[in-house]
Amino acid sequence: MKADKNALDQPIGFAIDNWRTCSTPPNAPMTGQYCRLERLDLKQHASGLFEAFSKDTDGHNWTYMPYGPFDTLQDFTAWLSSVAGGNDPFFHSIIDLRTGQAVGVASYLRISPTDGVIEVGHIHFSPLLQATTLATEAMFLMMQRVFDELGYRRYEWKCDALNAPSRRAAKRLGFSYEGVFRQATMYKDRNRDTAWFAIIDQDWPRIRSAYKAWLSSNNFDAQGKQKSALKAATQS
Repeated sequence: MKADKNALDQPIGFAIDNWRTCSTPPNAPMTGQYCRLERLDLKQHASGLFEAFSKDTDGHNWTYMPYGPFDTLQDFTAWLSSVAGGNDPFFHSIIDLRTGQAVGVASYLRISPTDGVIEVGHIHFSPLLQATTLATEAMFLMMQRVFDELGYRRYEWKCDALNAPSRRAAKRLGFSYEGVFRQATMYKDRNRDTAWFAIIDQDWPRIRSAYKAWLSSNNFDAQGKQKSALKAATQS
């Protein structure tokens, strides 16, 4: 059959040669210098997480989450039981290696091995984790698994478009802003416009180098203060 000349003149996407479907995230923990991420386990992590999250006394950190805050360990455990053990979203607890306590959660979700696309979400950092080196390392470990270990092409970050701290965090961590999906969903009886961010495999070598330089002991003074900011490198 002769090809349609008009069809041949249309722009098309670049060829992807020898593509293989990615694997789904494994159960194996991810361990760095400061933290370890492991599959969320109700018995091991519930009490530590509840204690850590309870330090957010006014529930401010739950504002943009579709669930929470939780007033009692019983209520919190009931919610954890609904998400622990699932594969999409696949929840991880973030463990502080110094104390052994679970201080936050994050998950992989909307996992598409066929297309090589995966999202990070349900990120909830307790006050013990916020603005710490181990918080940044936790995000790096999750990226490293996605790109280096599993070979995904695209790693997404989405948040309420009004969530300014989350938008700033995405940019600092190396995600590129891609736009807003208006009236994308509803939660807690209110509208949510969703801001989209992503890192693609072509970005990853530069971003990986930036993280490794930032996490190096040479980048921190005796008081633990950073010498060079991560954002300056990830956004270059």
